[in-house]
Amino acid sequence: MKVLFLRGAGALALFSLLGSMLSCAHDQQLVSISVKPDTEDFGAADPALNVQLRALGSYIHPTVTKDITDQVTWASNTPGMVAVSSTGLLAPVGFSCGSTLVSATVNTNKSAGNRSSSGAIVTGYMTANVACVSSTGPILTVSFLGSGTGNISSSPLGLSCASTAGSCSAGFVSGTTITLTAQPTGTSTSVTWGNCPTPNGLQCTIPSLTANTTITATYI
Repeated sequence: MKVLFLRGAGALALFSLLGSMLSCAHDQQLVSISVKPDTEDFGAADPALNVQLRALGSYIHPTVTKDITDQVTWASNTPGMVAVSSTGLLAPVGFSCGSTLVSATVNTNKSAGNRSSSGAIVTGYMTANVACVSSTGPILTVSFLGSGTGNISSSPLGLSCASTAGSCSAGFVSGTTITLTAQPTGTSTSVTWGNCPTPNGLQCTIPSLTANTTITATYI
């Protein structure tokens, strides 16, 4: 039995060949997908308003990130709220409101080297938020009292204004739970709510808006 020992350049060449063979045993694989933007807020359902989503795929062997927007399958969890086209164009539809997930999926049946990986699925998600505003629903009005200053915003989106405006209003889908958040400015540090069902510091929550309602905010 003969044992072959290689030294110097011969050994280096052999190790290089073995390393190359081992690296070739791993084909490029898609391991995750991220969707950009990861969150999008729509002020109201408006078919004319849309956002182009991008799907970025993270691969290994070697590690690299690629734009695979045109390779994924796009889908909306709530198509009656937001729709997404086959090219990733996102837009609010109808009169539904709230939050929903939009997915980008690749069925990775084969690797870059055509190695079988049947059934493997990689999916990424983003969140779409549609404000619960309505031209026919109940109207929420915030009126500012006193000489203090500050801003008011609502969740879901729809109502936002500064105390310098005196008051502001927005219509919401009936039954919507609305949280108003106060942001004192200038020398003001707090707010006192009037006619608020559930006041909590800088926040006021209306559990279910079913009729026109006016809330007062006095910055102190």
